[in-house]
Amino acid sequence: MRCLPRALLRLWIGALALATACSLRAGEPAAAAEPAWVPRLQAELAQVAQRHSARIGVYVRDLDSGASASFQADRPWYLASTVKVPVAIAVLRGVERGDFGLDTPLTLRAADLVDGAGPTRLKPLGAPLTVRYLLEQMIVWSDNTASDMLIGLVGIQAVNALVQELVPGGFERITSLADVRRQAYGQLTPAAQHLSGSDFLALKQQRSEAERRLLLARLVGVPASELKLPTLAAAYEAYYATGLNTGRLDAYGELLARLVEGQALGPKGTAWLLRLMERVKTGPNRIKAGLPTRARFAHKTGTQRGRTCDAGVISVPRLGKDSRVLVAACTSGELSVARSDRALREVGAAICHSGLLTDGKPHDPLCNAVPRLSSDAASGGPDAPDEP
Repeated sequence: MRCLPRALLRLWIGALALATACSLRAGEPAAAAEPAWVPRLQAELAQVAQRHSARIGVYVRDLDSGASASFQADRPWYLASTVKVPVAIAVLRGVERGDFGLDTPLTLRAADLVDGAGPTRLKPLGAPLTVRYLLEQMIVWSDNTASDMLIGLVGIQAVNALVQELVPGGFERITSLADVRRQAYGQLTPAAQHLSGSDFLALKQQRSEAERRLLLARLVGVPASELKLPTLAAAYEAYYATGLNTGRLDAYGELLARLVEGQALGPKGTAWLLRLMERVKTGPNRIKAGLPTRARFAHKTGTQRGRTCDAGVISVPRLGKDSRVLVAACTSGELSVARSDRALREVGAAICHSGLLTDGKPHDPLCNAVPRLSSDAASGGPDAPDEP
């Protein structure tokens, strides 16, 4: 046999190895084909991203099949108040251990006060508030004061340890909601680390950014001219760059999967928390507004300056049973909450139009049409309501 050239010989050996491997695998079942909804959804999400100035990240997983679709989901996103779900899990684990009960009262202290949504900050100091009440306020209304009272109960270290246990490496460090404020204002002056709960409330009440900067300077005892950055927007962007309270959306999806599948809490705690998440009142014009009317959505939203999120579990009757679909989505770079809400609403519609929720029928009439923005909503102001 004549000697083959070396390059041709390598090709021949490679082809022989491939043929051998294929013959060895001949008896194995073929890999499952990618569901048709995956490329359809990815194409829909690309179109959503093109229509909006906000950057968009989305992770979707069908819990029945395990198939998933991602759009910029493997990069870090600021999670805002969606971090309150792991806080709730940490608290409910304490209930399961018997450390305290849902009806255990906690005393509202001045140090607990944080601006933002929810009524807890308006309660009189010294008021006894049960763990049940605080969980409901934290999840349903995204109440920051309730959140920090619960974080104080279990410890922020326990919250971070829980996240690392369930999703190793997917999240950066989670902080209290008061520390979100201190870190953001701290980009203007290190003295902001000494701000109190009443200081946060006073700063939030200022009518303009200029007034807020002047009050911040007075509160911490420095001249306004010595504040490091020219605007509060720049301070928030510098804060986001620290990586605190961020995570990958595929990791957040895995956290939700662990919750739904009973790996984060026992059956009673799992059911209780998911029912609570179905009662969420924040973000009504986000993902939920783009889903079929028959769908249930157990979720948590997050809103902060130039950042919005919505993440949860969609349950919809399909083929005689409830099918469950995880979604975690965030936006960044858009100061109008109304425009960010529209982008997330279109994410919900894209999930439906992919056929994932409608027995494989894309553009099923059950999918809600995404309404046009009114001129008022389209011109939403730059100062987003901090959730945080």
